[in-house]
Amino acid sequence: MRYLSTRGGLDGVPFCEAVLLGLAEDGGLLVPEAIPAFSSAELAGFQGSSYAASAQRVMARFAADLPAETLARLIETAYAGFADPRIAPLKPVGDCHLLELFHGPTLAFKDIALQFLGALFERLLQGQGYTLNVLGATSGDTGSAAIAGLRGRQGIRTFILFPEGRISDLQERQMTTVADANVHCIAIKGSFDDCQATVKAVFGDLAFKRRFHLGAVNSVNWARILAQTVYYFHAWTQLGCPPRFQACVPTGNFGNIFAGFIAQRLGLPVSPLILAANSNDILHRFFQTGSYKRGPVRFTLSPAMDIQVASNFERYLYYAFGGEPAKVHEFMQRFQEKGEASARFNTRSFDAAF
Repeated sequence: MRYLSTRGGLDGVPFCEAVLLGLAEDGGLLVPEAIPAFSSAELAGFQGSSYAASAQRVMARFAADLPAETLARLIETAYAGFADPRIAPLKPVGDCHLLELFHGPTLAFKDIALQFLGALFERLLQGQGYTLNVLGATSGDTGSAAIAGLRGRQGIRTFILFPEGRISDLQERQMTTVADANVHCIAIKGSFDDCQATVKAVFGDLAFKRRFHLGAVNSVNWARILAQTVYYFHAWTQLGCPPRFQACVPTGNFGNIFAGFIAQRLGLPVSPLILAANSNDILHRFFQTGSYKRGPVRFTLSPAMDIQVASNFERYLYYAFGGEPAKVHEFMQRFQEKGEASARFNTRSFDAAF
């Protein structure tokens, strides 16, 4: 399995290299060259699986250059500290079920991906002879979870940008009270979008990126999406593997729900994926009208969703445009220049809620 850029500037790299790259040098995001769907018999094999067993099955399809025993150890290490042995238990709430994603060390759903990514980074850097400088932007959840996953790791320095005064007190303390020498928190006056734009601008300086070996911890890193794909399968098995189920997903940067989209393309019968938004409803409006139009960031009680430029939306565009990077590049360039771009797709995979 090799990885390509959504904008066409990367011919293909293996999984381990894609993880260390984070963001493609042409500004695009990395996506797998294929999404090999599970057969009916393979899907049946998920029934009764533990979280770790499901993770092994899903991740192995996308990490062919990582030995199976190494992947198994990384998964075991990543989830050893979770408060519930089921990692992501499913609980009935009235007529629905709630997937609990808060049993990691920082109580954020992003622990599930970032505990794995931290262990993976450290493994991939063994013997490389350089230090990886990891940059990240956060509206709260990502920063504290990234620091918990990367603190004290050999060969890694972590720099997290957050909007000053715009994240919860708990999350700010989770980040800024960590004393490990490899952790650095940077407050930015502005919104999460300003933090994210700064990180992307730094990655856009290719000479700087190569010189200082920059790595990404936001969900622009494919390993984040891959790790999050697992819990859709885990939810399905806990439901008893029904022929179809729906998932309603609170959405900010489009990574969480995009992981569900990947699970769907792997053959998981989850449909539709209901995109839930707050007043920062750029994605809701796109799926309703076909117009992707940036507006002012509205600060709410759900800061992880206070985003007007959703990074992972570009990955969805790649598949919606039939894997044609030129169309993705044109759309993103138009959006960057004008703050608005339009396209019409068959969006039957998604519904939208506000």
